[in-house]
Amino acid sequence: MFAIIKTKPLVVLFSLSALLLTQGCSKMAPHPYNPLPQQLENQAQMPGFNDVRAWGDSYSSNLQNSATLSIRQEQAAHHGKLPVEMDGLALSGGGQDGAFGAGLLCGWTKSGTRPQFKLVTGISTGALIAPFAFLGPAYDAQLKIAYTTLSDRNIYTPHNPVLILLALLNLKSLPSLAKNTQLIELIEKMLDENMLKQIAAEHRKGRRLIIGTTQFNAQRLVLWDMGAIATRGTPEALQLFRKILLASASIPVTFPPQYFKVIAGGKTFDEMHVDGGVESEVILFESAIRPFAQNEGFNKHRSRKLYIIRNQRVSPQWQYVNPEIKYMALRAISSLTKSQGIGDLYRLYADAKRDGIDYNLAYIPLDFTLMPKSSYDTVYMNQLFDKGYELGRKGYDWKKYPPDFQP
Repeated sequence: MFAIIKTKPLVVLFSLSALLLTQGCSKMAPHPYNPLPQQLENQAQMPGFNDVRAWGDSYSSNLQNSATLSIRQEQAAHHGKLPVEMDGLALSGGGQDGAFGAGLLCGWTKSGTRPQFKLVTGISTGALIAPFAFLGPAYDAQLKIAYTTLSDRNIYTPHNPVLILLALLNLKSLPSLAKNTQLIELIEKMLDENMLKQIAAEHRKGRRLIIGTTQFNAQRLVLWDMGAIATRGTPEALQLFRKILLASASIPVTFPPQYFKVIAGGKTFDEMHVDGGVESEVILFESAIRPFAQNEGFNKHRSRKLYIIRNQRVSPQWQYVNPEIKYMALRAISSLTKSQGIGDLYRLYADAKRDGIDYNLAYIPLDFTLMPKSSYDTVYMNQLFDKGYELGRKGYDWKKYPPDFQP
């Protein structure tokens, strides 16, 4: 997930808002919308894009059909033969810690051992890395720029503290602590028409790019088949592609949610989507990857590897916690996020073992002790990128088990 804004006034305001929101004191919705009713969740369709998404917690004919089609596309792209190895890459959330994954990928290219991935999945900051990782080494330079030149001012602008205070007092409606105009502009700059065309071309070769968001009202993960969207080749497809990336990186309270128009029961409704990391820190194997790795048909003769880049630390980190509400709340949130992410790594391991997939895990090492001074600390991100790059360049020692697992 994206890091919580850590500028001093907002630390206090975030904690207060969290407390007040739990009391249901919102005066009115700051963005008037018509939420999709629960009984229509499974009927919702996006005009022109009916087959590009699926729930992350249940079987999906859309994903299964996409997986089946991908095999035929691979055969056509390789003159009737399939590659002997099928590699998947799962990129986690982690905010500015995404610099680690970006550096590792670029270093991996330098080592000469980076494979072309059949499937790439991304959540939150991992969603922003994923298109670059999907298109391969040709986009390493852009990936480096994205994670070594950013700062807080390139991502968000805090709302006026007075407006936030009025919202906390239930005197004004406000969806978030900050405006995300800069993040929107950054995504538009990163993802242009040419990049969309290249993603579409790779999709037609049988490769797949999956991004996760959270349908907030439903409290469910949504998986988006981004290559299928790209193949539409329309301005609406580019707009939707960018919006999904933005939604996956929009942590609730910090950034405003994103709304998607859907049709169900003959009526138009709005779905509210936020950071995919709310439901999963890395897209789970069962819902996103397994259809592409079934031990049947053509795939049973292929070597299958899953690479997971966890853009955070996994070991406990001691920190002095001031015994005040605002600091206690922030520490609790960061601890819960870390625990959820580690749990996801264990679930991925269990699923990989069940299906005979080679499990490979990377995460920020213990010897990287520098701590950021803000949510997007340029100095910190540069050093973390360099750390990931060196590890990748030398040949990363991929972990075969989740953290603290004793085989």
